[in-house]
Amino acid sequence: MPSLKVYSAVADFATSAATRHLLPGIIMPKSINISPSSILRPHPCPCSKPSTLHLLPCRRSFNCSSFTYPKLTHGVPHCSTNPNLDNGTAADKHALTSQNLSLGAQQNESQNPDSGESRASSPSSSVSSVNSHGLVFGLGSLGSWDSGAVGSPVVKRFLSDEEERWYMWYHGSSSEDPMGKDIVGLAVSSNGIHWERGKGGVQSADDVGMVLNVSEDWWALDTHSIRPAEVVIMSSSKIRGSSAVYWLYYTGYSNSEQSSVLSQILNSEISKMSLLDDQVKVVVETGRVCKSLPGLAMSQDGRHWARLEGEHHSGALFDVGSETEWDSAYISSPQVVFHQPGDLRMYYHSYDAKKSHFAVGVARSRDGMNWIKLGKVLGAGAAGTFDELGAMNACVVKSNEDGTYFMAYEAVNATGGRSLGLAASADGLRAWKRVGGGPILEPGDGDSWDNGGVGSPCLVHMEGEASEWRVYYTGVGRHGRSGIGMAVSAKGSVTGGFERWKGFHL
Repeated sequence: MPSLKVYSAVADFATSAATRHLLPGIIMPKSINISPSSILRPHPCPCSKPSTLHLLPCRRSFNCSSFTYPKLTHGVPHCSTNPNLDNGTAADKHALTSQNLSLGAQQNESQNPDSGESRASSPSSSVSSVNSHGLVFGLGSLGSWDSGAVGSPVVKRFLSDEEERWYMWYHGSSSEDPMGKDIVGLAVSSNGIHWERGKGGVQSADDVGMVLNVSEDWWALDTHSIRPAEVVIMSSSKIRGSSAVYWLYYTGYSNSEQSSVLSQILNSEISKMSLLDDQVKVVVETGRVCKSLPGLAMSQDGRHWARLEGEHHSGALFDVGSETEWDSAYISSPQVVFHQPGDLRMYYHSYDAKKSHFAVGVARSRDGMNWIKLGKVLGAGAAGTFDELGAMNACVVKSNEDGTYFMAYEAVNATGGRSLGLAASADGLRAWKRVGGGPILEPGDGDSWDNGGVGSPCLVHMEGEASEWRVYYTGVGRHGRSGIGMAVSAKGSVTGGFERWKGFHL
């Protein structure tokens, strides 16, 4: 067993042993040095070098005056700020026979079949055989790294005076991989609707495609699969480069056998509901259950990543709970938000075997590396409700209007059906209350591409555009084919429900 190292914040990262976990073939910038005494502060823009270490607050739109991205033509309004960055004071898988969900593959190859070009646009238009309302990102083309499945969208919006740019990290797997390993990729967009994607791994600092593969170290937490949960953006004058620093919190799945708790789940009625795809993964050849734990990686461009080892022997940030605790089965979807300097919150989910439901818990940290669990904050709903079997895959965002914390989550009903729910809290820690009497987004009906279920929500507050919100989500057809969809707030408020995107209204 190799010796493990606990990093407080990222002070000792530099060109340390963490770089040995890089995606094969990727060269990390040689000089990365972050001061251990840097102060964590909210920071609105990942484009410059302030004098101290900054951490972005828990929202997903960022104002930036130095981006030079292409202008948009559909008339989306923008907001502009000129922050003083030097002092930190700136205000289911593959079966549905639908052309639509693989539209990207057909369009991409027809555009330039002989060029070998790896960048292409994702599907966003409809095909008569399937109702594609809401679909903004389908499967990759045949032979691409994400041709088998896509999901777990983590979406960030960057604004400048006249342009905007969107980044989406997501997991994908290849239809040609019998093990179904999930790995992380990056797509970019100028409007959050039409996305550029890559067929293979990224090759440069402005490329798109696969950005983080599974670990080759047998002892690591992510030897089988890896899924993104959150990207937190920081910047520091101690970093010798012009780029920001990105922290990727992710769910890692190892090839090690899981505890008896997961065996109990697999043998229960839940296994008949096809719920385990987002919680545990089964190694096909051996039948073993893959354990999931929270991991962390760092990048200077959002594309080339180096893992940071936590205190757990696998490099995870922390372990599952004891057999008497609610989170003894696994840890999944570690989404991190900034509350104030020295106070970060991680929202994650697990399965409470004693109470037979999924639940969301919270942990706190001063530095983003060392965490203290505080327990469950959202469990099962009342009998007969849309989330009777619990909540998972939470996404928490703090409203810029009144400071309320909103949690979009994947709700599970008694029969295993999945929809999106919403809860709210004044401080993000206690008294989480469900908003409304039902889901904010249900599975599509009829022949919709996402009629099998919706989950893994990612809330984006559209700053500068009244009270508009978007939610990106993983959608699954009844036969298991996946895609990434988007819905917009129906009544100009996050609490008013969401409607699937159907096109721009000019």
